[in-house]
Amino acid sequence: MIYVSEDIWDFDLEAALKDISDQRREQALKFKHEQGQRLCVLAYQLLKEGLQKEYGLTDNPIFEYNEHGKPSIVGHPEIYFNLSHCKEAVVCAISDKPVGVDVESHREFSESLINYTLNDEEIAEMAKTDNPAATFIRFWTMKEATSKLIGTGITHDVKSLIDTTKYKYTTVERQRYTYTICENI
Repeated sequence: MIYVSEDIWDFDLEAALKDISDQRREQALKFKHEQGQRLCVLAYQLLKEGLQKEYGLTDNPIFEYNEHGKPSIVGHPEIYFNLSHCKEAVVCAISDKPVGVDVESHREFSESLINYTLNDEEIAEMAKTDNPAATFIRFWTMKEATSKLIGTGITHDVKSLIDTTKYKYTTVERQRYTYTICENI
């Protein structure tokens, strides 16, 4: 299941901080700016909502992390999830199999980042489109979602992360952001 929210400024942050785990509260409060705190809390709230709807779980989930920082829920190895946020939205994916998700704001990216992340075929496809920035964001979210699915983060050769023979990608483009969910085939 996918949960998406754009309601970053539409909740009482102080009340929400009291309603989450100590672990997540500490993580949220590490953000210097209120927006980062809100994004962190909202992602956790979406996860809580999904866990209640999908699995009937009402306790605040506690995370454990692999060596690359990928979280899992203590006591529930059968539940997979992934969180992502940008300035405009928060996305939470919950599944019974490994899943990765990434969301990015619509904006321009530097030529050096494009050359670092895209392979020759992807650059050629980007050059052929009417909206190269949107094409880049689609590729970027696919790559980031893949790295989050496999649990390594961006530690592999970024140019070769997309693999449609191994992974299923679902990309959703909204007015101000794009997100991609990556799952094993």
